[in-house]
Amino acid sequence: MVTSSVLGFPRMGGNRELKKATEAYWAGKIGAEELIQTGKNLRTSHWKIQKDAGAGTIASNDFSFYDHVLDHIQLFNAVPNRYRKYNLPALDEFFAMGRGLQRAATDSSPAVDVPSLEMVKWFDSNYHYVRPTLQDNQTFSLAADPKPVREFLEAKAQGVNTRPVLVGPVSFLHLGKPDRGASVDPITLLERLLPTYTELLIKLKEAGAETVQIDEPVLVLDLPSRVKAAFKTAYAKIAAAGVSIPKITVATYFGDIVHNIDVLSSLSTVSAIHVDLVRNPEQLDTVVTALAPGQILSTGVVNGRNIWKTNFREAIAIVEKAINALGSDRVVVATSSSLLHTPHTLASERNLPAEVADWFSFASEKSKEVAIIAKAVTEGAESVKAELDANAASMHSRATSARTNDPAVKERQSKVTAAMYERKSPFARRIAAQQEHLGLPLFPTTTIGSFPQTKEIRVARQKFGKGDISAAEYERFIEKEIELVVREQEALGLDVLVHGEPERNDMVQYFGERLTGYVFTSFGWVQSYGSRCVRPPIVVGDISRPAPMTVKESKYAASITSKPMKGMLTGPITCLRWSFPRDDVHQSVQAEQLALALRDEVVNLETAGVNVIQVDEPALREGLPLRSGKERDAYLDWAVKSFRLATTGVKDVTQIHSHFCYSEFQDFFHAITALDADVLSIENSKSDAKLLKVFEDEAYPRHIGPGVYDIHSPRVPPQEEIRARIEEMLQFLRPEQLWINPDCGLKTRQWPETRAALDIMVKAAKEFRAKYQA
Repeated sequence: MVTSSVLGFPRMGGNRELKKATEAYWAGKIGAEELIQTGKNLRTSHWKIQKDAGAGTIASNDFSFYDHVLDHIQLFNAVPNRYRKYNLPALDEFFAMGRGLQRAATDSSPAVDVPSLEMVKWFDSNYHYVRPTLQDNQTFSLAADPKPVREFLEAKAQGVNTRPVLVGPVSFLHLGKPDRGASVDPITLLERLLPTYTELLIKLKEAGAETVQIDEPVLVLDLPSRVKAAFKTAYAKIAAAGVSIPKITVATYFGDIVHNIDVLSSLSTVSAIHVDLVRNPEQLDTVVTALAPGQILSTGVVNGRNIWKTNFREAIAIVEKAINALGSDRVVVATSSSLLHTPHTLASERNLPAEVADWFSFASEKSKEVAIIAKAVTEGAESVKAELDANAASMHSRATSARTNDPAVKERQSKVTAAMYERKSPFARRIAAQQEHLGLPLFPTTTIGSFPQTKEIRVARQKFGKGDISAAEYERFIEKEIELVVREQEALGLDVLVHGEPERNDMVQYFGERLTGYVFTSFGWVQSYGSRCVRPPIVVGDISRPAPMTVKESKYAASITSKPMKGMLTGPITCLRWSFPRDDVHQSVQAEQLALALRDEVVNLETAGVNVIQVDEPALREGLPLRSGKERDAYLDWAVKSFRLATTGVKDVTQIHSHFCYSEFQDFFHAITALDADVLSIENSKSDAKLLKVFEDEAYPRHIGPGVYDIHSPRVPPQEEIRARIEEMLQFLRPEQLWINPDCGLKTRQWPETRAALDIMVKAAKEFRAKYQA
């Protein structure tokens, strides 16, 4: 009999209950007990959804109040001393690592001022994890009340026998980094960490766990030999515990493991191997032949990363191929990865066109899909005939729909020429023209775009959406908010201003709503990091721009100040990557369509008198294929072309900026150079400034703004901290090259901390300006 499995479920709840409760706790509106109870309620609900869907194996310990990797940092007592020294309650220590903590002293407690740990993207997804930060003298020990055991017992008490999920020891260490001032290679800490894993597994077995899922997603990466060798050490030590630990499923996802297939021999003692057959179905043959005798294969055939219905005919064919090779008792039907990356349920969506809604499947529906496929291959197609017929009808409807194809878009794409990828002049000539026109000082200051989205802004947007206020009233409100932001920036002394984006609900959704080819959900929220959720638009057809999207607001903002105003756009790759893209057309085609739409917008902004235009591409690195080679080269080729197509229609005097998340560009720096942006800002405050050395080594000629403080935390950095960051940057960048800006947009921050941090940033810039102009 073929069974089914869900590798993990979204945490936030159908109405973002976790987000609301967590933010209420941070604001002091509820206590820890109420927040913890909200977590229990959500776990209960999520286990029931999966059980009712017929899923055979259901995960536990997939829930987190912030991030599952951060859970493991605390679980293994790998908490840096800068947090431990405050003796905070465990929940507050946990959140301090995730988002930082700045608290004044009281009669009963000392002042606390500690930044967050570094947060980076989870492989090539839009989810962010908190990076383990390790010391030269690092030790590990198991928490007194281990969360995986506690949540397993919680489910067990409700009659749900779950499979606890752990981040594997090799992945935990390889995804970590040495703390500042440390030099340890994280993988060398494996022998110290393994006893903690074994202790935890023994406790899980004692609690009644029959199987445990150990995620080792790093197996899809190009691994150094020492990391590959670590798998043998790790799983031999774990296997030595024998029958005192549960059976183990090692899960990989987001890519293939063929290049690391020799590692499977190191995993011969585990019960099952899970592979992602949505992303790389071609790996099936190789993996099947590499399995140990009797080892089970978990076939990830239901997409955990997108919202399209599974094509049952294709998925069943893959599973049956595995059965023919291994036998039905050695095959499991599963989601390709955790469903963390998908919305909660399609059942809540009342406003989607019926035709389009029929093409989608969210987490709750995908839990049913694995059960249907498992039943089909076990009991035969007739046992689920109605479901298979309905699925086939959905596939046909989408393939033949008029929504998907726009001949005018395809015609415009056919007329793209090589000249459309080039600026009119080289950078040296452009920057001279820009400097003469803009008159910027040394160390110019700016922000990345958005300013705090206050309650008043959200309420006004809701009223407008409901028809409670007119378009004219809403426009007047937005203009008032823009003027407020402009005056705040003028008072702070910033050099290049932004309009603050009060009219925008999201940096991708806002544009998607103004483009053809997109549809939008009402409740399709997905966790990005911590309590931050996004509602990705869905690309269902060819994309075009019917009318200008941002010109009115930017033109107004420019009209009320004498300082340069920066127009803000989201780039084609980010619009694509932070949407749910089509899976029936290559992403390069969709990116080019977006680039052409944005090209028109860039030219319109210039015509309106906006001569600084930022086209954000924070998702460029995220979209990078996980392994080097032809696939990565091809991606960078079409990604760079898309950005250039969007930005090269302007005159020399117009300065093109772009923003990127994370500063680890070493492995594709040639592509960063090829973008030909005049100014590049990068998220950098949590990274080692030495990563900027690549700009020095490659003699990067253009201007750069590495972020000087972290905007993901409410903490206000002291001026000496920003001063030290600028000093570090000047070790690798020339003074005339350096811009001073925060890490990212300020949408999620509050006004008091925003004013305070920007004031400190501007003062630091002026200090260096005076020093270098003296």
